[in-house]
Amino acid sequence: MHILIVRNNSNSQAQDASLLLVTYLATQGIDYTVVDSSKLASPLAAPELSALFDHGVDMAVALGGDGTILRTARQVGFHGTPILGINYGRLGFLANPNESGVMEPLTAALAGDTTEEARANLSIHVICEGEADPFNDVEGDDADEPREFFALNEVAVTRGANGRIIDFGLDVSGSHLATMRGDGLVVASATGSTAYALSAGGPLVAPGFTGLVAVPIAPHTLHSRAVVTSPSDVIEMDLSENADSRDATLFIDGELVELDRPLRRLYVRRGPVATTLLRYKDEGFYNHAAKVFF
Repeated sequence: MHILIVRNNSNSQAQDASLLLVTYLATQGIDYTVVDSSKLASPLAAPELSALFDHGVDMAVALGGDGTILRTARQVGFHGTPILGINYGRLGFLANPNESGVMEPLTAALAGDTTEEARANLSIHVICEGEADPFNDVEGDDADEPREFFALNEVAVTRGANGRIIDFGLDVSGSHLATMRGDGLVVASATGSTAYALSAGGPLVAPGFTGLVAVPIAPHTLHSRAVVTSPSDVIEMDLSENADSRDATLFIDGELVELDRPLRRLYVRRGPVATTLLRYKDEGFYNHAAKVFF
């Protein structure tokens, strides 16, 4: 058995908890790897951890807030490795509370006494200026495959550093819904519906929902609404008519993605393998939401 421990090194409680964990795991003869969450800030998976998952990781333990869990989930990607999150942050909407300490949830997870909660995630393909678009039968000067990213919460395309609003089209599974101008677009999973999408005016969605939520950000229109899709739908954001002077910026789970060319199209669909969160003494989504949001 091998366990990955991702801790927020800027939090002393998370550091202390990790020391307890590694001491216990060593006495049980269980292999482990400890990594600082700040080293996982890039939306691209850390190569050394990717190799680790290729050899097999039985469980990931995230010690920190929701940001630590998001970074851990990105490293897990579509491997299906369960994640035990223990909250040492502020909101902790995705994590287990730390009132019981760190050992009770860990030993419960090792014994199979936690609840597995499957969360739909996002598979994101990015097409930039001059690149081939196999989804739209468009050839380009770059023969490489489209850039692919993972997100548990959301992908957001927003206006860039010059502050000018952007022009974009919104399509769902080949059907054109709208052409609009505004600050951008958030496409979220049910998990991400409680994050940026909620702040942008989107709905609160139960975590078991496996479709997508698309929420325009500050659109320059009186007719804009959030769109909730079916699980098999693909959301396309078309920026091919957006002027270069109206630069667009890409964020995935709150992390900036630096692109070497202007963004032209974005395709978002449900990921092929769900993210599994382990729940210990779970109080339930609605009880938690009532405390946090109402």
